Amino acid sequence: MLLAVDVGNSHTTFGVFAGDELRCELRLSTRHGWTRDEVAIALRQGLELAGFGLAEVDAAIIACVVPPALGALREALVRYAGFEPLVVGPGIRTGMPIRYDPPQEVGADRIVTAVAAHERHGMGEQGRTGIIVVDFGTATTFDVVSPAPEYLGGAIAPGIGISADALFSRAAKLPRVEATKPDRVIGRNTVGAIQSGLVNGYLGLVEGLIARIRDEVDFSTRVVATGGFAARLAPYTASIDAVDEALVLEGLRIIFARNRAR
Repeated sequence: MLLAVDVGNSHTTFGVFAGDELRCELRLSTRHGWTRDEVAIALRQGLELAGFGLAEVDAAIIACVVPPALGALREALVRYAGFEPLVVGPGIRTGMPIRYDPPQEVGADRIVTAVAAHERHGMGEQGRTGIIVVDFGTATTFDVVSPAPEYLGGAIAPGIGISADALFSRAAKLPRVEATKPDRVIGRNTVGAIQSGLVNGYLGLVEGLIARIRDEVDFSTRVVATGGFAARLAPYTASIDAVDEALVLEGLRIIFARNRAR
């Protein structure tokens, strides 16, 4: 079985694949100070809770945007699982040319989700279509894939969670509130006003960037949302065509298959 690992700024997601089927998914907080043994213990216990053993895993692929966490994760897999994981980075075969300057600066997670979005959502009624991936994570990223496919770049904005935290920490009299959509745009109290600004304002940011991206490209696009806030925000905007929360794990599986012979 294949272990797919996405190390994000806030959370690390582990997925176990048997062939093309995602059999289980684990989600842990990312820790910069992880040790090799702490990673192994957490992974083994998580897999056991899901009914799997670490010994059943015979390969792994990692996408990591937190360099301090990568070493411990690799060492844990080498020592306790007995194999060297494949790490998404320069030289890996993605099947998608990277039109970024320089290519190595684009985050591994952005490439992985772009690959998966093209494979899973890039076929429209008129043939291949372009894709805009909106990933609602710690940062919200917008990534553009041409029908060819080529990774063309995108935009990075502060995530909605960061925005809420900044408002609470920098404005002394404003309370911390949950980022949920209120019934009204015009808030009748402080909590409602903050929620309207956070959620409706963020929807405006998303819709505006999608519209501006579409103005710059000369091909039709579908918009696919993923990440922690995707399912919560997508129902309130017509700009998002689909929500696919498994994009990053599926992308890792696809990229691993393309590099298996190597």
